[in-house]
Amino acid sequence: MPILSTALGRIGFAERGSGGVPVVFLHGVGSDKSVWNPQLDHFSRVCRSIAFDYPGYGESGEAPDEATRDDYATAVIAAMDAMEVGSAHICGLSLGGVVAIAMHALAPDRCTSLILADTFAVHPEGRAIYERSIAASGDLRTMAETRVDVLLAQPADPAVRNEVVETMARIDPAAYRTGAAAVWLADQRDRAAAIGVPTLVTCGAEDKITPPSLSHELLEMIPGARYAEIARSGHISNLEQPEEFNRIVEEFIGIG
Repeated sequence: MPILSTALGRIGFAERGSGGVPVVFLHGVGSDKSVWNPQLDHFSRVCRSIAFDYPGYGESGEAPDEATRDDYATAVIAAMDAMEVGSAHICGLSLGGVVAIAMHALAPDRCTSLILADTFAVHPEGRAIYERSIAASGDLRTMAETRVDVLLAQPADPAVRNEVVETMARIDPAAYRTGAAAVWLADQRDRAAAIGVPTLVTCGAEDKITPPSLSHELLEMIPGARYAEIARSGHISNLEQPEEFNRIVEEFIGIG
């Protein structure tokens, strides 16, 4: 996999396509850039499409000690600089949505639009989820096998189920713990209210981790935001229902 050398260290990425306004994809805490392969395949037909690893994840270098969601956002912006991407549609799922909101707060001019999937501004059970995640993070394969059926709508596609387990199992536990703090302890209500670019909020109808009620709360915070719910999908909606996810995002950013 290609690796960028940026002002903030090595960043792993996957890139396909060219032309148009780029789309940048940001993964969740238990994943890496590979979760976006269905979107890279689809959107690369009409525009430049890029998925990044956060510091500590995938092919990226180590994360700074106690890295925050703002550190992840800054790393993504540095990677965009290295790839000469001025502005892009920023599409993030779960932790990726949290990072997307942070990116807008730090550099709104780099965000043509935001797509915030299966995410939130603040999670009412965030502290408890964080503590459970930290307690189980010593063995991520066991954690993945225990958690996968809660993450995905049931009955899950066996291939998707296996991909989720294998991806989570290869994450460095220290990176996972850093990512868990970045997502579950987030409170970005003020930042969400200040979003000034077109925004799409999406959620899997059967998401038990960040349920549609949290997406509706986020929707109400963001001026002019739109909402789309994805049927027969849990927390990883882009992987569970890729065709519907792609259709909704494509319609929103106007490249269909």
